[in-house]
Order: sequence, then structure tokens, then C-alpha cells
Amino acid sequence: MSTLVFGHKSPDTDSTGSPIIWAWYLNEIKGVEAEPVLLGEPNTEAAFVLNKWDLPKPRIIDGVDADQPVVIVDTNNPAELPDAINDADITAIIDHHKLVGGLETKGPIDIRIEPVACTATIMWKMIGKDMAQMPTGVKGAMLSCILSDTLEFRSPTTTQEDKAIAWDLSKDLGVDMSAYASEMFEAKSDVSAFSDAELLRMDSKEYAVDGTQFRVSVLETTAPKLVLDRKDSLMSSMVDVAKEDGADEVLLFVVDILNEEATMLIPNDRVKGVAEKSFDATVSGDTVVLPGVMSRKKQIIPNLKV
Repeated sequence: MSTLVFGHKSPDTDSTGSPIIWAWYLNEIKGVEAEPVLLGEPNTEAAFVLNKWDLPKPRIIDGVDADQPVVIVDTNNPAELPDAINDADITAIIDHHKLVGGLETKGPIDIRIEPVACTATIMWKMIGKDMAQMPTGVKGAMLSCILSDTLEFRSPTTTQEDKAIAWDLSKDLGVDMSAYASEMFEAKSDVSAFSDAELLRMDSKEYAVDGTQFRVSVLETTAPKLVLDRKDSLMSSMVDVAKEDGADEVLLFVVDILNEEATMLIPNDRVKGVAEKSFDATVSGDTVVLPGVMSRKKQIIPNLKV
């Protein structure tokens, strides 16, 4: 049975590219039959990357069968994985997020979790000398993952390893890294085709604080005005999305990549309280600007208070 390699739901560039990278490695280097798959439609940036490097979009699945061999990448959180994930045969986990707990395996497995900005950074180190055999398109996906997760090294999650590996890949590929990152971010910023509900779920994670369940949504963009012009309808949709997804509140942060700040939407008094307690902010309207806030993993989720 072929091993399925996948990342989290609402796949971003890392959760789209890393399954492709690791499935290539398993198939071509390790001799293990593997297929990259996605747990939903890739976001606009990830779709751009697939097109740019002429990579076929992986098959989208909505669940896994019992005993299906799987490799999980870019997450270890059961809430971001298929409901029946513990019935599958998890053979490996490669991730750069904190250990959440709740996954159960059928035997000892390979786990590699490192404090770097991107799963693809870890994979580069694991693949080692076999990188020489990697096709150009897969290397392009690897570079794209790192540039995306680090916001071209602006994110506070960025490490020197992420930078060095991205520079190595860009040199190998003959890519102007800054120009390419701008192309990626422009693709990410084009959200005109998405409904409010789709935007709120596009790059979001479930997180509970003292019994309050949040859907924490982040939109990274070089054109924040395009999103903030829709703030009234977005705030209205936040109520519906929270209700449909079993959350108490949706928290939306519009990250301005170039100005290195986030604007948080404030639809009600409870979210206002969260903003003031979590970020030491003074909220006087329906938005609040949070200077320097770029990373959900490092700056938003760890600071949430109710």
C-alpha cells in the first residue's frame, strides 16, 4: 500500500510543498512507494508555486482509511488532521511546531521536530547528499516553502539555517530570491476570488485558551487594504464561521508583510478584551494595529489571553 504524505488542513505553501518533497525522497531515494496528498485546496500562493515550478497539484483527500501508511509533515496536531488519523499507520512525523500530543501510533516511528521556520528546512538536512538528485521543480518547491514560512526572513521564527538553505537553493536554481519572493507574496495577496468565510478559514488554526475556543486566522499580504476594505463583511462572517466551526470566536490578523505589522479586527467586546490583554494594546475602534507582529506561532498564539 502506497504511503500518503500530507500536512495540515487549509494547506499553505509548506503543507503543499513539503509532501511533494518527501514523497519524492521516499519514492526515488528510499524505494518506498509514496504519494503526496492535500487536506484541502492549496491557498493562492501555494497554487502559484505549483504552476511556477510545473508541479502537478496533489490529490485532495478528506480522510484516511484504517491502517493506511502515512507520513505527517508540517503539523503534529490532531485537530489539523483527518478525524480518523489515529486509525492510520503513522510511520513518521516531520515538523517545526510545538508538540501538541494526541496522536497515537501503531509502533515506534521516526519523529523529527526542530525549532526552525519551515518543514522544508528540516527535510533539506535529512536528505543531505541526495539533494544532488532532486529535480529542479522539487527544489523550487523547497525554496518556496522557506521563503513563505519566513516571509523572506522577516518572520521572527527565521533561523540562520533557514536563511543559509534558502540562499543555497536560490544559487543552485539561479533564482533572484527577492524578486521571486515578491512574486509569491503578490500571488498570496490576491484574495479577490474568495468569499469572506473562505478567507477566514484559508490560513487558520484552532486553539483553546482557558476553555475558550478560537479559530486563529492569519492573512499575510503585501496589500492589506484589499482585505481591510472588506472588514465589515468579514466581521459579520466571523460570527457565522465561529458558529459553524464550533468556536467561540474567530480572531483575524491581517499581516502586512512589507511594513512588518498586523491589523487585528475587533468585532465585539470579547475580542477587544483578548486584544488588550494579549498584546498590551489600546483598542478604540474596530481594528487595532500591532507593530512587529508577524508570526502566529511565535507572537500570536503564545500570547493569547481571555
